[in-house]
Amino acid sequence: MIMNDSILLIEDDQEIHEMVLNHMQKEGYKMTSAFDGNEALRLFSKGTYDLVILDLMLPTANGLDILQTIRKESMLPILIMSAKGSDLDKALGLGFGADDYIAKPFSLIEMTARVRAALRRSQQYSHTALNHSEQKVQIGGLEINLSYFSVKREGRELNLTAKEFQILKLLATNPNQVFTKGQLFESVWKEVYYGDDNVINVHIRRLREKIEEDPSSPKYIKTIWGIGYKIEVEK
Repeated sequence: MIMNDSILLIEDDQEIHEMVLNHMQKEGYKMTSAFDGNEALRLFSKGTYDLVILDLMLPTANGLDILQTIRKESMLPILIMSAKGSDLDKALGLGFGADDYIAKPFSLIEMTARVRAALRRSQQYSHTALNHSEQKVQIGGLEINLSYFSVKREGRELNLTAKEFQILKLLATNPNQVFTKGQLFESVWKEVYYGDDNVINVHIRRLREKIEEDPSSPKYIKTIWGIGYKIEVEK
């Protein structure tokens, strides 16, 4: 049983909150509760957490605003749970930096599986950073630090989400190789790809907005129409 991972649960619906809280505590997680947006931001600023479970519809502060605030300061995994389950809502949440999305109603078994997967990915990256010498990839003005999961463009630090970094890392460490959307999804999300292009499209767009001087005419991440994406490097 896991006893060390700390989760910030942000959910204003009392019944759902108690259901998730009690279940995750039984699974061995240390839980901290927030019932509105302002309380969530206060607790986040004071505490140290391994994962955030975030509802989008909250009083006092919008869930997407909270997501953006957290993401500016931390790369910790964020799992959105929301009754707003449309493709657009999912794309917005993932585009603003969430690592995963679960639509209400959901099963507690699925919730636990997604939490464990997100924490496992996060801990694997932390372990790699602590136990390997510093490794960097330089592509033009981009410096990608594989050991400390940081990216600089022309010397300026960029604020990438965990998923954005993983996509960039995969492309940058395999220059000139074309990856289909399915290959990107299965490599980064570690799940079976069922043809939902929206998730990949949103992450590529957001990544380009951060690393490219002109996202509409990308210098680094090239689209290979009808196939996928690659980072092009002169041989």
